Amino acid sequence: MPHIKPFCALKPAVHLQQLVVTRPLENYSMGEARLIASENKCTFLHLINPELENPYLRGSREELVYKKISENLEGFLENQFLVKDDKPAIYVYRVKHNGVVQTGIWTLTHIDEYLDGRIKKHEATVARRETLLADYLQQTGIDANPVLITYHPDHIIDAITNKYTLLKPDLDFTFADGTMHQVWTICDDQDIKDLVTVFDGISSVYIADGHHRVASMAKMALQKQALNNERHTGTETYNYFTTVYMNTDEVKILEYNRLIRDIGDWEPELFIEALKQSFSVQESTQIVKPDHLHKIGMYFNTRWYVLEPKKEIYDENDPVKVLDVSIFQDFILTPILGIKDPRTDARITFEGGKTAVSELQLMVDNGLYTLAFTFFPVSIDQLIAVADVNGIMPPKSTWVEPKFLVGVLTNCFS
Repeated sequence: MPHIKPFCALKPAVHLQQLVVTRPLENYSMGEARLIASENKCTFLHLINPELENPYLRGSREELVYKKISENLEGFLENQFLVKDDKPAIYVYRVKHNGVVQTGIWTLTHIDEYLDGRIKKHEATVARRETLLADYLQQTGIDANPVLITYHPDHIIDAITNKYTLLKPDLDFTFADGTMHQVWTICDDQDIKDLVTVFDGISSVYIADGHHRVASMAKMALQKQALNNERHTGTETYNYFTTVYMNTDEVKILEYNRLIRDIGDWEPELFIEALKQSFSVQESTQIVKPDHLHKIGMYFNTRWYVLEPKKEIYDENDPVKVLDVSIFQDFILTPILGIKDPRTDARITFEGGKTAVSELQLMVDNGLYTLAFTFFPVSIDQLIAVADVNGIMPPKSTWVEPKFLVGVLTNCFS
């Protein structure tokens, strides 16, 4: 069966595009989300969490919440907030932000590609998050936030993409955060056939962002397969998840910096001496935003430092251990600061590369944190190298862009 396939997407009505789409719910405080939902009857937030609009649902059984989502979806279709394409299509998607333009192919991918390891991962997932999202997917049949997958550039895919981006887009809007979004519909049979054939021929592709989404979709699909038992054929709609494929030239990776609340029982001077066991430590008169691999910035006690790991502490041939975030984890975070699990330890906070280093410094100066660590971004080649050996990066190693809005293109399955 094909690795990818076209689908009849639900699209926001042309005059409501910027009102229907939303950032993921976790990007808002509950107060912000409730305010948006109360003022905007067509925001996709109503299809994510109906408790925002109806406080009486809070604390109710999950069945009532999911029933309300189904009712809201019916209302979105009746009122034509969302409009379904008549013919299955593959889509070209483009986002513009901060002077960066990124373009990819939006389609459906069969879950077996992930389960069989052709779609490679580099990040561990949390079972609780998987289960929560899998339950939502199973109960609602709404897949509105795609997984970002990257691959090595291909001239046929590029040619088809370029052909459509010269045309007038079917969706074209600017969201409240200033990002510009465009979608072109590919419904020409030959173009679709060519894309399916090319993607079938790619031996490996890589999750850039969305590990929990694809893991949740896989969990949900396996549950449905078990329920269908002998009737399962592999072609059912629940076997496919929405994906945006962007080649390695299009995907952007920013650094993920760290803030630490305290240094435990260390005296400041002894803490610096402990760092010197594994690192060259030099004071800097300027803010340190690392400009190459194996240069780590540290802000502590109103001073900036450059930390450079000693070559003997890491293995250049190990794609995981050579990462600066791994070196930081193995030689600072765990042995010196005593933070063994950064996913659960409240002493550490992560800030993506969109947060200015000067803001990190200010948070330390204001006493919210004691330490700030800055990193050079993981490269796309490093990401692929880790995935190729089935390695797992430390948590929050990469801030990958683009970040997708929810509801631009939606797949409904059963």
